[in-house]
Amino acid sequence: MAVSRQVDLLEPINLAEHLDKVELYLGQVCQIAGISKMQLDYWTNKAQIPTKGKKQRIYDIDALETVMLIKQAKDKGLNLGAAIEAAQNFREQRPGL
Repeated sequence: MAVSRQVDLLEPINLAEHLDKVELYLGQVCQIAGISKMQLDYWTNKAQIPTKGKKQRIYDIDALETVMLIKQAKDKGLNLGAAIEAAQNFREQRPGL
């Protein structure tokens, strides 16, 4: 019964409320987005994706979303320049930002 009372104290956690605190390293972003480290490095420079960190790039959730949008556009046949532009336009036009 003691365990049951402990469980009753807990409430669901909305992880979406905490995503702004997430920081990912280059390898983690590559794994999530399904791209190589070389691609990510190149895209980061070309798209001017903001990162933190001095010795190693650290990406926040917004940067990860941008990378994933670029990947999606590239997978649909756009060249890198058009993919970057599409990702930027999508993020700018999305309601709630």
